[in-house]
Amino acid sequence: MSLDSSSLSQKSRPPSQLPDRRELGYQPFEYWKGPKRILPPRAQPITKPSSTGTVTRIEEIRLPNRSGYTSTAPQHKLAVVHTYPIEKVRPDPSLHPALATTNMGWEQPHNVHGGQAGPTSFQVRDANGRVEFVTEPSYDNQELPPRANNMSRYVGVQPWYKRKRVWLISAIVLIVAIIVAVVAGVLVSKANRYPDYAKLNYSLQDTYSGETFFDQFDYFTGYDPAQGFVHYVPKEQALQLNLTHATTESAVMRVDTSVGPGSSPDASTGRFSVRVSSKKQYNSGLFIFDVKHTPFGCGTWPALWLVDETEWPKSGEIDVMEAVNKADNGNQMTLHTSDGCDMSVKRKMTGEVLHKDCFNETNSNAGCGVQGNEASFGASYNAAGGGIMAMEWRNEGIRMWQFGRSSIPADITAKKPDPSSWGIAAADFPNTGCSMDSHFRNQSIIANIDLCGQFTNAVYAESGCPSNCSDFVANNPQAFKDAFWEFGAFDVYKAS
Repeated sequence: MSLDSSSLSQKSRPPSQLPDRRELGYQPFEYWKGPKRILPPRAQPITKPSSTGTVTRIEEIRLPNRSGYTSTAPQHKLAVVHTYPIEKVRPDPSLHPALATTNMGWEQPHNVHGGQAGPTSFQVRDANGRVEFVTEPSYDNQELPPRANNMSRYVGVQPWYKRKRVWLISAIVLIVAIIVAVVAGVLVSKANRYPDYAKLNYSLQDTYSGETFFDQFDYFTGYDPAQGFVHYVPKEQALQLNLTHATTESAVMRVDTSVGPGSSPDASTGRFSVRVSSKKQYNSGLFIFDVKHTPFGCGTWPALWLVDETEWPKSGEIDVMEAVNKADNGNQMTLHTSDGCDMSVKRKMTGEVLHKDCFNETNSNAGCGVQGNEASFGASYNAAGGGIMAMEWRNEGIRMWQFGRSSIPADITAKKPDPSSWGIAAADFPNTGCSMDSHFRNQSIIANIDLCGQFTNAVYAESGCPSNCSDFVANNPQAFKDAFWEFGAFDVYKAS
């Protein structure tokens, strides 16, 4: 009979009419291992049929039974080679999910009944009672995933503990990234913080000027608290020695130049000088100081500053103008405080930063200083006629400006000062890292001329001054002819 793919199709014939595979000499094979060959004796010749699809006789067929393969067909000497369309059975997906997608040699086009077209053909040889597969079946996708005792139920799915570890690592990485971003944001935000120095309206509160200038000050008497080589004299002695005097235009403070080596008493224990403190104290405000002349010369340490003399450093110190020796480095503007006031923050100023920590116990009580230009103090400043030193003290911070005589803002002259219109300050001490309210209070205005002392002695030699400071001060009275302050008026404004 003629065997073709259509005659063997289960969709075109009832199952009862299908030929028994055992009758066709089909050798069963295992899906996992492929077909098992049964080789004939090598001496037997192989004869090709003249046509395909015709069964003449099968000499021997090995049929499967429960005990294995047995020979049940009669034997014949005729060797016949035929081509049979052997039906292939689709793999059972229940064995493994991956088998559901294995083609196993079935052709892709579908037949008219909706199924696939059917299996391809291959040859078998019948000789001397044994059956051999001459050509191997063709498998489109014959590779299957290897079996393993611990294979997951689903291919490609990780065990739960591995998935949990991946999620844990991902969560940790995410948390670390968030922390880094937050910290970086905080640091950037802190670095960019700056107080809002919004415009304030100021009204005049106090004026120190004219012939009564010194009437509003107390004279400090005795040795210098900063170990200076001076005797601060009381008001009566200062007037007698002409160390202080005032006119309608100016108020002058100076160092004594009358006592020399042959004088009795001499200046071997210190030279006479003056230190005055305002009777009134302040907790904020805008201070306008008209300074016409600044003291300078080897051994000098003049300053214009604000402090609570009974509560230092707890109540703070604000140095508006300060220099030592020849003052050729310019004006120094500094804050001295108790612990917790730092200027390592954003600042807007033209001066040069000297130190950032204002705490009096750091850097030998240098404070957080800002250096002005060379013409902001001393001989150059005096030759230009002096100028205006302005200091604004408010909750947002402390700022200082210095204006030459020829560049004083019109609003200052008109006594309607507006710091918001003055541009960048010479020194800026914002409240970003220092609370103004907690570090500065009850401040008196102080002006003095110290000699030698802590600051001057520290830089005396490098300033190009002769001998040592105390010997030079005691024996050279004429060296201090330029060691005097000359003030115009001090105006103090209060924010309204």
